Amino acid sequence: MLLNYTTLEVDVAIIKYNAGNICSVANAVRRLGIEPNITDKADEISKADCVLFPGQGEAAYTMQHLRNSGLDRLIKELRQPVLGICIGMQLMCRHSEEGNTDCLGIFPADVKRFCPTLHSQKIPHMGWNSLHNLKSPLYEGVNEGDFVYFIHSFYVPQNELSVADCDYIEPFCASMHRDNYYATQFHPEKSGRVGEQIIHNFIEIARPNHD
Repeated sequence: MLLNYTTLEVDVAIIKYNAGNICSVANAVRRLGIEPNITDKADEISKADCVLFPGQGEAAYTMQHLRNSGLDRLIKELRQPVLGICIGMQLMCRHSEEGNTDCLGIFPADVKRFCPTLHSQKIPHMGWNSLHNLKSPLYEGVNEGDFVYFIHSFYVPQNELSVADCDYIEPFCASMHRDNYYATQFHPEKSGRVGEQIIHNFIEIARPNHD
């Protein structure tokens, strides 16, 4: 059910590239009453009020596509709010153990592979888990312990840029924020009411004339 939000008049761009889950993110934005622009065109991405960088995929292959298309340079030059989701967050880090890949370096953090120590610790980490240590305007209206949906085999360790944490096998960073860049390891577009609130908050941050 759509929450009772104030109407948002915002130009939302979703970066189109060779990673899955873009349609799900677009549908989540549409549920807020906004038609997003799914595009790989630099001028359209650059002029948007905010940019979503979602995806599911393999880090090395995806980074190579971003380099070949020039999107790697573009993403690092954006000045409006940018939200990386799942592999979008991992690719915004410095390096990933997945494919021993150098990434965008927006966040000075490295992506590690989960190393289970018990038979019950299945990889990928898939399903609902709770958020803690919420610190960002991205989490306005979200409560400590609220559940969101994860699916990932690699993680970012807790660090000084963490604005939400989670715990699976060990505590890890569920979300980061640096300057105009925001990121979530979980999928807000698959996280029900809580995820809808987070996407709304991000777009609200980018709304023209936002206080």
